[in-house]
Amino acid sequence: MLIWIPVKSENAEHSEIAPQLEAKKWALVDFDAGEMQSLTFYNSIDELGGEWVDFIVLANKFENYLDYMNEGMMVLVVREGQQSIEEIVEAFKFKELDEIGL
Repeated sequence: MLIWIPVKSENAEHSEIAPQLEAKKWALVDFDAGEMQSLTFYNSIDELGGEWVDFIVLANKFENYLDYMNEGMMVLVVREGQQSIEEIVEAFKFKELDEIGL
């Protein structure tokens, strides 16, 4: 499954989640078999060209998320202390991210 994460930089080891309007890059995580299979960075979410993405992880619950839900993505939000891509993927693995719903 594919997961979008708006991030502050392209440095995989040190990149942290950012509010989507402040994101410098978008990280696309391919998560399968209980772990991250690959990590790719994009300048914008549109660069993927319409490929199906299962989840998007946002920095807070006050961000605009309706467009993502309308595209069929499940919208998740990090909890306090979950900032790096590695921490977010680990939280995803153990279902420790909060779901946004209508």
